[in-house]
Amino acid sequence: MEIKKSAEDYLETMLILKEEHGYIRSVDIAEHLGVTKPSVSYATKNLRENGYITMATNGMITLTDKGMEIAEKIYSRHKLLTEFFINIGVDPDIARDDACKIEHDIHQETYEALCKHVKTL
Repeated sequence: MEIKKSAEDYLETMLILKEEHGYIRSVDIAEHLGVTKPSVSYATKNLRENGYITMATNGMITLTDKGMEIAEKIYSRHKLLTEFFINIGVDPDIARDDACKIEHDIHQETYEALCKHVKTL
């Protein structure tokens, strides 16, 4: 199943929040992504219906295995691309922004080649 860029952004954000705080709440997602709470409600409803997350009655969000797999893939791409861009002299803020744009669209073959190249440096 093809997942949209916005859904990948939400899942990646959830993973980041889980690592930073130990939990995931809708209000934190909204703050991190700079979106409204209704936008988060809409997105989490779709993610839940598609089996990427579960939500407890207290509002806490958990990534399912399926959701975690996508979140880890996108987040690892983001970190590698950011690090690569910084290492070639790009300003860290620009590097993070560009990595966020590229992480969703880079072909797996290109990403794997970049990983191999970075390891040889």
